[in-house]
Amino acid sequence: MHTPVDPRPPRWPHGHRAAVALAFDLDGPTGGAMLDGSLWDRPGYFALGGYGPHRALPRLLDLLDDAGVPATFFAPAWVVEHWPEACRRIVERGHEVAHHGYRHECYYDLTVDEQHAVITRSQRVFRDVLGVEANGFRSPSGDWHPETPRILREHGFRYSSSMRGDDRPYRHTLDGATTDLVEIPARWDMDDYAFLAYHRNPDYPSGQDRIASYALTLDNWKREFDGYRAEGLCLTTLFHPKVSGRPGRLLILEELIAHMRAHDDVWFATCNDVADWWIESGQGTEAVAA
Repeated sequence: MHTPVDPRPPRWPHGHRAAVALAFDLDGPTGGAMLDGSLWDRPGYFALGGYGPHRALPRLLDLLDDAGVPATFFAPAWVVEHWPEACRRIVERGHEVAHHGYRHECYYDLTVDEQHAVITRSQRVFRDVLGVEANGFRSPSGDWHPETPRILREHGFRYSSSMRGDDRPYRHTLDGATTDLVEIPARWDMDDYAFLAYHRNPDYPSGQDRIASYALTLDNWKREFDGYRAEGLCLTTLFHPKVSGRPGRLLILEELIAHMRAHDDVWFATCNDVADWWIESGQGTEAVAA
């Protein structure tokens, strides 16, 4: 459990008041249905997932270009293998691609050796297809094995964006020592699945009978940003191209980014940039985690 100690607001480059690290989970059709094999008997699952890299991603890249802001895309390596040109566009247009499993595995359920194997395989795909290795990690399931931070360090990762227990970056502690592995926490409040992901075939999320109002969704996200900015924090997102990269929903993101950019004291950065700044500026050495 991470325990923040330093109550002071974070410091950001060039005197900025707060930071925004837009992040998208480019899951494609990976995840539970792929891992248990049911994906191959349900074309709807594959089509809904494939919409993300095939159709939604180009729209999102255009939106980010128009807004002049960078983003991080956490992509399972299986998606990079099967939509290589689409994923190369992410790097070519100045954004970051980071690790999100090979097939969106639950790290909590993997042994240490299995985690090593997934990361090694995924980094090889990133090198071969994108010409880069991932510096960042986001646990596909929002949790991880107790040994995962140590494994990330062994593979040279700079940061994780997997935990939920804070609203500012912090450094992970291993064996009682504060490390340079930075955590950039993301919150379910900024997850588009919670507002916009319902569909009937397949029925997911199960039991949810409607999507949220677009106007209220945008209002919620604006208010979250306003709160983070007021306290000088770092806001990151859990957006998914296959969910919010659709035509009407893209307008929500366009308005949200415009609202954020209306403030000239906000630093827009990739997650890797945030992690680098956190280390270079010497912040987080007082935090304690067990």
